[in-house]
Amino acid sequence: MASRPKRRAVGGRAPRPEEEAEDAVEDEDDDDDDDGEDGDEDEEEEDEVVDEEVNVEFEAYSISHNDYDGIKKLLQQLFLKAPVNTAELTDLLIQQNHIGSVIKQTEVSEDSDDDDEDEIFGFISLLNLTERKGTQCAEQIKELILSFCEKNCEQRVVEQLDRLLRDTSRPVGFLLSERFINVPAQIALPLHQQLQKELAEAHKTNKPCGKFYFYLLISKTFVEAGKNNSKRKWSNQKKDELMFANAEEEFFYEKAILKFNYSVQEDSDTCLGGRWSFDDVPMKPLRTVMLVPCDKMNEIMDKLKEYLSV
Repeated sequence: MASRPKRRAVGGRAPRPEEEAEDAVEDEDDDDDDDGEDGDEDEEEEDEVVDEEVNVEFEAYSISHNDYDGIKKLLQQLFLKAPVNTAELTDLLIQQNHIGSVIKQTEVSEDSDDDDEDEIFGFISLLNLTERKGTQCAEQIKELILSFCEKNCEQRVVEQLDRLLRDTSRPVGFLLSERFINVPAQIALPLHQQLQKELAEAHKTNKPCGKFYFYLLISKTFVEAGKNNSKRKWSNQKKDELMFANAEEEFFYEKAILKFNYSVQEDSDTCLGGRWSFDDVPMKPLRTVMLVPCDKMNEIMDKLKEYLSV
């Protein structure tokens, strides 16, 4: 099934934050650095490229089989080394393409590779964990969340989460909104608006994902390194200490009835995770789990409109 345009969102494409994986060690002996001046010139040229900001127009399309590699890559960016079958999860999201969108560049230059036309910069969708009970990826996601909840939260919170995930009378929808870091946050508003319309239509026509009571999110967040290093205290992290990779997810955090954080520091030493710093302050990567009642979505959407409308 060919993908079809849904709506257009325009935004400036910001530079990707520098990864510190290439921590350079300065030579103390200048005599051995014969090519030092040339090296400095190359570094300056690279810095100029990194700091360049390019305006890019994005367009949203229905999810199709052509988007498999791009969606899977973004899912791996979220789960890193966690034992979740991202291949199966990607297949399920493609199969239920009556909901969800992928973000692609509107205009691709003529001299670019043909593959660039199918390159996706982000996507949004939802997996009903209750409906998909028994599939490997759905069970792995629930096990992953519960295991980190046990490590980072009080027993009453673990029991509450376990009870909610097992309650088939109140389905839980796993909300996925992933994009590359250089895609502007403004694009999140039309994506969420369209998803809400699609979910409402699915509910009206009794299609998959049409009925659920809670949104479950795993958000990419960061905290200043050295703060609150005790593993047992991650669940008590204050909101003003958290930095959200997707800025709009802070509004979901505010309405969550259950939330906790866990560190992915050990898993982030990869090309997908990188090492992060903001304003030269080293940051520790986390994942923030949130359970949000569906009846709070209107309030969240109002906040999104206020924050992201241009």
